[in-house]
Amino acid sequence: MPDTRHTVRRTTRQTPDVRQTPDVRQTPAVRHTPKAPTRAQRLAAGDRIDAHRHDEHQIVYAGSGVLAVTTDAGIWFAPGTRAIWVPAGTVHAHRAHGHLELHLVGLPADDNPLGLDAPTVLTVGPLLRELIRAYTRDPEDTGPERRRLLAVLRDQLRASPQQPLVLPTPADPRLAAVCALVHADPAEPRTLAELGAATGTGERTLSRLFRGEFGMTFPQWRTQSRLYHALRMLADGLPVTTVAHRCGWSSASAFIDVFRRSFGCTPGTHQRGD
Repeated sequence: MPDTRHTVRRTTRQTPDVRQTPDVRQTPAVRHTPKAPTRAQRLAAGDRIDAHRHDEHQIVYAGSGVLAVTTDAGIWFAPGTRAIWVPAGTVHAHRAHGHLELHLVGLPADDNPLGLDAPTVLTVGPLLRELIRAYTRDPEDTGPERRRLLAVLRDQLRASPQQPLVLPTPADPRLAAVCALVHADPAEPRTLAELGAATGTGERTLSRLFRGEFGMTFPQWRTQSRLYHALRMLADGLPVTTVAHRCGWSSASAFIDVFRRSFGCTPGTHQRGD
């Protein structure tokens, strides 16, 4: 059998600079692992699995911690109530925020129960969560019970709502300049007009670029950015109130409300792993 293990790169840097979305196209060597592995493994905070691709689809789920999957199109991020669908052939890299309990499920290229051809974040309910955990517990098992388990898992995938939890990579340098300012300080209070004045681009032009490139408004994108930073800070163990203020929410209650609507749980519940 081919070796489907990935090299995990350790790093002591817990809070990487994300002022620009990492671009996996700049990685000098992209590993090609034809078969997408099915397994469970643990990653320490800050660990990375460098850019690679499979000839099969893969479901990536973090039972604990926060998972970030990076492609040349952006960063998809997911706490324990979400999973990430990675289509066959997609060059991608993983990053662990907090101690990560990683579950990987590989599916053949002709087995696409979701009909998706781009990375997508999916809602993971209690049943799907337990199915993923059970299916990755013993990857060498080929018995009928495990095949039935996969059939139910596929049915649950089809019923999983999709979530827009992604930070797209900006192509236009004017858009990239504004995104860099917001990423550098999640609590950045300036309006789009003020950020445009600081970077030399008009508000209307920037508004058009946000909709054209990202398919979302500036406020929607900034909320995505703040949620990403908030998940990383929560994974590092910062208190909920501290995270709320560092990420630009006016109060802890406002942060909790947005977090609950985005992830289906409160920041405290997520942080405790309940």
